[in-house]
Amino acid sequence: MAEILKHAVPKAEVAASLDQVRETVAGVIADIRERGDAAVREYSEKFDKWSPGSFRLTAEEVEKIVASVPQQVIDDITFVQEQVRNFARHQLDSLGEFEIETLPGVRLGQKHIPVQAAGAYIPGGRYPLTASAHMTIVTAKVAGVPRVVACTPPTRRPTAAPQGRATRGWLDSGEIPAATVAAMHLAGADEIWLLGGVQAVAAMAVGTATMEPVNLIAGPGNAYVAEAKRQLFGEIGIDLFAGPTEILVLADDQADPFVCAVDLLSQAEHGPDSPAVLITTSREVAKKTIAEVERILPGMPTRDYAEPAWRNHGQVHVVGSVDELYGLADAFAFEHVEVLTAEPRLALERMTQYGALFLGEGTCVSFGDKVIGTNHVLPTRGAARYTGGLWVGKYLKTVTYQEVTDTASQALLGRLCGRASRVELFEGHARSGDVRAARAAGDALPWHEA
Repeated sequence: MAEILKHAVPKAEVAASLDQVRETVAGVIADIRERGDAAVREYSEKFDKWSPGSFRLTAEEVEKIVASVPQQVIDDITFVQEQVRNFARHQLDSLGEFEIETLPGVRLGQKHIPVQAAGAYIPGGRYPLTASAHMTIVTAKVAGVPRVVACTPPTRRPTAAPQGRATRGWLDSGEIPAATVAAMHLAGADEIWLLGGVQAVAAMAVGTATMEPVNLIAGPGNAYVAEAKRQLFGEIGIDLFAGPTEILVLADDQADPFVCAVDLLSQAEHGPDSPAVLITTSREVAKKTIAEVERILPGMPTRDYAEPAWRNHGQVHVVGSVDELYGLADAFAFEHVEVLTAEPRLALERMTQYGALFLGEGTCVSFGDKVIGTNHVLPTRGAARYTGGLWVGKYLKTVTYQEVTDTASQALLGRLCGRASRVELFEGHARSGDVRAARAAGDALPWHEA
């Protein structure tokens, strides 16, 4: 029987806060549909204090910005992008195109066609996530997408931390996020726009006078960005429905509470609504982990996000067995699951509902976020029950084709189609089949002769 040592706030409180987000997003999208670039500029000025002459960077501007980035940063970006590219290529190689002959002269086939234009949203503002450029743009290019539009907001510059405090203030004036621009460029983006928030997502989706629309938008973002993607889904494709970053740490009595605490907080700093959950078979590990979190948290530079995330959305569960551990873990169906047990690879056999597994103390969720090569755009809010994360296949349309050239097969299928369609009272379908049988084998067409 599980014991809960730390609870999260009730879900009803979380749901209530989303109502205002939905209303705001719907209004912005409707306005951009009607007024296009003018509305985009107004919302960028309102939300990001950013209104340059052009939101799209020219090739000369990109070159100048990339040249300003330290060489070590460029080298690191290049290394990480090659890890992402290599993994995406292996994913692509696992997908097969084929053509088979099912009957004489009947050929059925499957092809993978990349979408022709994809939007990549790279979060920014307080914490520019350069790694999201690798995940969205590199993967799209491996898939063969010919046009990738990349959007990121300007950076709000940090002020010095007040004396005696670990957190900083943030200036409203925007700056160009040079490292993010470099990551977008090196990843292969065809267009780079310094534009963020709902206005960026809406502009990519519906198009404006200055931006051609895309077919699919991928990438993480805050609650407003996620809601904009949700509302526009259907008009465009999206990678997945996303919410706040989640981490679930699974631990037995051999786990180090210090490591558990550090890794829980590593994801809590994403935002004040990011759930961080520990499930352990050891009450001692649970209590020590809580103590370590409380010890580390006050000194974190990102405490202004990590503290409310842990306070309101952190949970600690103690279970009686490994079986119960994995059963409860699957019930959470979290985005990131870090397995700090004596036999971490057992999770591969026992778990079915997660975005990504991180096996053993040598592997942390932050590796997946930043450097290891697997994609960090993953399902949240229980979406792991029905989908995985962003991968090369998300940018591909798996289509089929068929061809009948043998007259005997044409007659067989035509007669069968006629009978099957009339069972369903679809006379028009039946007649299409009848015509093929008539052309191939001389079958009568009573409905035509009448």
